Amino acid sequence: MVTDEEIASAAEVIRRGGLVAFPTETVYGLGANALDADAVAQIFELKGRPRFDPLIVHITRAEDLESLVEDVPAAARKLVAKFWPGPLSVVLPKRECVPDIVTAGLANVAVRCPAHPIARRLIELAGVPIAAPSANVFCAVSPTTAQHVRDQFAERLTHILDGGPCQVGVESTVVSFVDDVPTLLRPGGVTAEEIEQVIGTLRISEGDASQPASPGQLPKHYAPTTPLELSTDAPRPGLRVGLMTLGKPESVEGFAVIEVLSQRGSLREAAANLFAAMRRLDAMGLDYIVARPVPEEGLGHAIMDRLSRAAAK
Repeated sequence: MVTDEEIASAAEVIRRGGLVAFPTETVYGLGANALDADAVAQIFELKGRPRFDPLIVHITRAEDLESLVEDVPAAARKLVAKFWPGPLSVVLPKRECVPDIVTAGLANVAVRCPAHPIARRLIELAGVPIAAPSANVFCAVSPTTAQHVRDQFAERLTHILDGGPCQVGVESTVVSFVDDVPTLLRPGGVTAEEIEQVIGTLRISEGDASQPASPGQLPKHYAPTTPLELSTDAPRPGLRVGLMTLGKPESVEGFAVIEVLSQRGSLREAAANLFAAMRRLDAMGLDYIVARPVPEEGLGHAIMDRLSRAAAK
């Protein structure tokens, strides 16, 4: 278990312009002082992340949002009151204190207040907002344990806070309030249905791969090294094929390895297990992985978003 002394030491690394990997309820983040452009640049360098892909800024109190953004409309306040701390990010016009590198030059910044106690304590002790994408090589499978982070970066990242497995397992939902109509930029841990119960109808973003308005909008993302196909087809003969499925499959014939995301067919449990299952299959020396589609309802939207991007050519 991580001690308060270890968190305090990691917070000092953040204050001095270094990088720390830390757990959130969604996935592990790779964090730096969000107000220090040089520190944030190290995130892009370590991940191999292109500078046009913006980051999310993490805070520990809802009232800290005002120091980072110019205005918080009523609808955004309702969502913050309902879902913070939690897996929801809001995009709003940024203040000048937020460096352009954090927002990929955009005039808006994504902010969230995580629910994980280690993340919250780290931000509190650091005394600064923390910019953090997922703690993995760019476009690779997101990490949901500290070991996943170690497997990605080894000695290149010396400060990793181990908070155990992430409970949600997929990244935060991102909602933009830049335009008159609230827009869903990325499905995630808070479902669209839950959001619409609070603020009404959401517009769904079409996305722009050349200039993403949010993390997770690139066509190819969350991908294992092993080719992944989102399909209901049987495996091709003569090949070593893995299967990833929501519940118990009707047939396992022809599959070398099977990962059941939830024996009881729970989308919440499946989301929590998704990336770890993908990593296990990726380590099995398979020719390819077949992922069965899940119902596109609730967290199923976020799961299908990740699978679709992982399967993109």
